[in-house]
Amino acid sequence: MKKLSIIRFKPKSEHYGEFVKSLKHFISLPDRKGIVDSFIMTKDEEVFSIVVRHADQLESDSKQGVEYLNTVRHMLQEYNEIDRHTIPLTGDLVE
Repeated sequence: MKKLSIIRFKPKSEHYGEFVKSLKHFISLPDRKGIVDSFIMTKDEEVFSIVVRHADQLESDSKQGVEYLNTVRHMLQEYNEIDRHTIPLTGDLVE
């Protein structure tokens, strides 16, 4: 089984390009072995990370994602007090 994750980010305008470049690099790191496919989409002021991964890699890959987020958090606007810097959505991929 595979999982699809969509993570929404809203970079601060002065960090937009730098954040997109950083996210692109992070998604393509060779130690992210569970990733089957990945995309970065931009719309208006937001950046979306779209990743397909093997379900058994979701937990370890999520930990890597949180560690990455901690390095770029200063580049992001908060959505609200609950979601903070990301709005994540993950579910089973129906193929």
